Amino acid sequence: MKRAILSVVLPLAASAALLPATTASTIGAERDSAFFQSIEGDWTGPGEIVAGKYKGTKFVCNFAGTTPDRKLGMTLDGGCRVGVFTQKMSATVTQSSKSGYKGTFMDGAVGSGLDIVSGKVQDGRKVVFNIHRNELRGIMQARLADENTMTVTVSVRVEKTMVPVIGVNLKRVDTTAVGSIAQK
Repeated sequence: MKRAILSVVLPLAASAALLPATTASTIGAERDSAFFQSIEGDWTGPGEIVAGKYKGTKFVCNFAGTTPDRKLGMTLDGGCRVGVFTQKMSATVTQSSKSGYKGTFMDGAVGSGLDIVSGKVQDGRKVVFNIHRNELRGIMQARLADENTMTVTVSVRVEKTMVPVIGVNLKRVDTTAVGSIAQK
């Protein structure tokens, strides 16, 4: 009798122990998916280099935000313009089982960009990615103030302090066609 009770109770206890973890990961995945879907669309806005050799340089960026099929993640792809010069810019991340999210900024550390080595969505309104290139360590953060406003900040570690280097304030661009007014 005792053995029969244990054979029924133990699997139920094991299932109950796994339930909160499964629910938490499902909630986390839904929160992450909602965040990434909220960046879909076209974004534009000014930015500035706020530290370093090019401090004070102002630029304007245009990005298209997309999400991959059947994966959690995002891509911001476009470019930033300083005067008549335009520099292609992109950041792509996808979910990684070990470190949250991984990807590249520009063409990654093998090229002239940075590797995104880990990251996570925080509170459904902000994502923070750890970035690396050789000895450079830092973070890239995207925060949604509301559904049409996003701030992207890149900070680097100088000794024991994180120093903001680049800031960009983006607004969602309405891509809905505006009807024309008929002439009389």
